[in-house]
Amino acid sequence: MPNNYYSNGKLLLTGEYAVLDGALSLAVPTIFGQSLSIKNIEPHKLVWKSRDVKGNIWFEHNFDRDLFSINTKVDNFKSTDPIAQTLYKILAGAKKLNPLFLSGPKGFETETRLGFPQDWGLGTSSTLINNIAQWAQVDAFELQWNTLGGSGYDIACAQHDTPVLYRLTDGRPNTKEIGFDPPFKTNLFFVHLNKKQDSREGILNYRKRKFYKPELIDGVSAITREILSCNQLSQFEALIEAHEELLAKTLDLSPVREQYFSDYPGAVKSLGAWGGDFVLATGNDRSPDYFYSNGFKTVIPYRDMVKF
Repeated sequence: MPNNYYSNGKLLLTGEYAVLDGALSLAVPTIFGQSLSIKNIEPHKLVWKSRDVKGNIWFEHNFDRDLFSINTKVDNFKSTDPIAQTLYKILAGAKKLNPLFLSGPKGFETETRLGFPQDWGLGTSSTLINNIAQWAQVDAFELQWNTLGGSGYDIACAQHDTPVLYRLTDGRPNTKEIGFDPPFKTNLFFVHLNKKQDSREGILNYRKRKFYKPELIDGVSAITREILSCNQLSQFEALIEAHEELLAKTLDLSPVREQYFSDYPGAVKSLGAWGGDFVLATGNDRSPDYFYSNGFKTVIPYRDMVKF
């Protein structure tokens, strides 16, 4: 059994929120991800360390291996630390899917290492779940849905090294690798909004809204298909602006361009949960200076972010 695992981060270029209801969505794995390494130690211990992108420990916890018995349940473990509680929930979920996981006479010392800052929103949780699923030899989609929820597109990105088309079909993941390599990729940038958005909170707010879902699903799916065959930057800009307008109407929110970049000459599109993390912008080699001057210091060219 391997002792080292790795999963890609993720960005959802089309289909934010609508992917939950079966819209065809375009997702890309990122160059940045998270690793997990395991080594055996003395019995009855599970020592967990999580390191950030600089190598500093940002979370550490020692679990009693007896918590992961044949009768492992989520409520076996009580902690005032929400991170420890969430980690136990994921490990217990993996144990439920594979009763042999975390069994045997030896203990485990595990260490995770992020390849990106935590506030970037590239999938700290999804890369962790996929790594644990590999270790436990269980289905990562099932593990995510049984523990933290979500659409699963981030798990698809964790597992694939090329862009993917993703949709839920009858509640099951449907992933197709595609060769999405736009000829205008040098005109694309990812800009961080200087804050982390809670995707689970965004999903809850979306679920509370009342609207005609087929209109959103069909509209987003059509835009996704058009983007795949798009060869002109101007056409791509029109499509992502149409996507913004459609989601803004559904969510009753202002598009990100209106909120932060009203005088920007290019197009800007929200990604993932609206209100934080990264946005996608079109422009040229002078465009980063606009964002820098407006206080947005993290601007990453498409080719330096996406695996393709």
